[in-house]
Amino acid sequence: MQGVVKVYDPTTGVGVIVRDDDRSEVMLRPGSLAGSLFRTLRQGQRVVFDVEEADGRSFATRLRFGSDGY
Repeated sequence: MQGVVKVYDPTTGVGVIVRDDDRSEVMLRPGSLAGSLFRTLRQGQRVVFDVEEADGRSFATRLRFGSDGY
């Protein structure tokens, strides 16, 4: 899955990614960046990620650098 960071709060680790395929929003929860190359995210940054469903919501996991030619 690929998308763009809509918002990210480095203090809380909470954020939102907008998916490229259907423009739906996927949440980032505290700890989502654990094990990834990222220390923080910026608005508009392109990322590749996996989606995990929990509590009726979609959460991004395994974040990686995105590219336009994905």
